[in-house]
Amino acid sequence: MAAKALSFDVGDYVVYPKHGVGRVIELQKQEIAGMQLELYVLRFEKEKMTLRVPTNKAESVGMRKLSSDKTLKEALETLKGKPKVKRTMWSRRAQEYEAKINSGDLVSIAEVVRDLFRADDQPEQSYSERQIFEAAASRLARELAAMEEVDEPTALEKILEILRKSAAIWNKDKVPA
Repeated sequence: MAAKALSFDVGDYVVYPKHGVGRVIELQKQEIAGMQLELYVLRFEKEKMTLRVPTNKAESVGMRKLSSDKTLKEALETLKGKPKVKRTMWSRRAQEYEAKINSGDLVSIAEVVRDLFRADDQPEQSYSERQIFEAAASRLARELAAMEEVDEPTALEKILEILRKSAAIWNKDKVPA
């Protein structure tokens, strides 16, 4: 078993699937239940949360470095695509959306953002739809912000701008002639 397959340094931005973008603030050694453990100490500023992840478990929990530029481009292209409207029950769709967000996969998160985005001229979202949209958009914006070295609101505005432009294109298709 490769215990050291992934290695992160203090100061690195990392993505933890269930929590999004955090920063390695420390490497610690602790004795827990009689065993010496090496831990990554992650700080998630937005949630004001600190998480300790054993270094040998980082890979199995899905912790990863920020996405590559290629993956980021693919995620931003995904935002431009035609939203997929599913006709399944909301509870089933909500579970699928949550699973995509928690996967930590940037392109999957972009799909959720694209599918749940509502332009100003579209019908209102339900409260739970808006909550999931905001969670996904925030997760995408935090990784984009860390990669482009801008703040989260700037990154979120870039995402919303892409969505507004593509919504204008896709909604034109719906206008009766």
